[in-house]
Amino acid sequence: MSFESFAIEHGLLINGLELNKWIRVGTVDHPQKKNGAYIFDGQAGAVINFAVHDKHQIYKSTSNYVYDPHAVAMRQQLQKERFERQEKAQRKAAYIISQTTQSRHPYMVRKGFDMNLSVWKELLVVPMRVGSLLVGCQLIAPDGVKKFLTGQITKGASLVIGKEGRDIVCEGLATGMSVRRAMKHLRVPAQIHVCFSANNMVDIASSLVNPLVIADNDETGVRSAKKIASTYWLGEAGEDFNDTEQRLGTVEVAESLRGFL
Repeated sequence: MSFESFAIEHGLLINGLELNKWIRVGTVDHPQKKNGAYIFDGQAGAVINFAVHDKHQIYKSTSNYVYDPHAVAMRQQLQKERFERQEKAQRKAAYIISQTTQSRHPYMVRKGFDMNLSVWKELLVVPMRVGSLLVGCQLIAPDGVKKFLTGQITKGASLVIGKEGRDIVCEGLATGMSVRRAMKHLRVPAQIHVCFSANNMVDIASSLVNPLVIADNDETGVRSAKKIASTYWLGEAGEDFNDTEQRLGTVEVAESLRGFL
C-alpha cells in the first residue's frame, strides 16, 4: 500500500505530497479544517486524524516512494462514500424520531429519572445535532448499551438542554439531566450541552464562551476537561455528575456547583 493510500484510509486529504516535515491537512469529515497531519520521508511516516486517533498511525514501506496516480480518485471516492453514509444516517435518524413514543425507560429510571422520554423499539432515542441540523442519534438499550447510527457525524454533534443561560458542557444524557435538575434547584438558567464523549466536549466547548465543564472522573474525562478550562467540576474517582447526585442527593450536588457559577 502506498503512503497516500494509507493516509486516505485514515481520512486525510493530501493534495500534493510533501516530504520530510509535518504537514497539516484537511480530513474527509472536515475538509475545510486542518484536522489531520502527516509526515513522510519517502519510505516511512505517520499520520494522525485528530477526530479519530489518540496517537499517530505508523507507516513503513519496503520500497522508495513512487507517486500513486490513483490517489486523487481514491480520495474523491472515499469522500463521496462518506457523505453518502452521513446523509443516510440523517434520514434514518429523522425516521426513528418520527416513530418514537413517550414512555418510561429502564436505563433512565435507574439513573433517577422516572419520566416519559422518547423511545423506539425499547431503545431510548437521543437526537444529535450540529447547530440546528439533525445528523444522527444515540440509541440506548434498557441495559445501558449505547450506539450511534452507522456513518453518522458524531464530532461536533450535541444535544442542548435549555434555551438560555450559562453554557455547561458534559458527556452523557443522564449527567446532563442531573445538571439540569441541579441548576433548577439553584434557580440559575443554563444551556447544557450533552457531548456524548469526553473528546467531543473539547470540540463543542471551542465554540462557546467560558463554558462550565462538568467532567467524568476518569482518565479521558479529566484530560479533556484540562484542555477546555483551568477549573472544572469533578466528582470522586470513577463518578460522573449523575453518580454523585444519586449518592449525595440533588441538593448537595447542586450546592457543589455554586463556586463555579
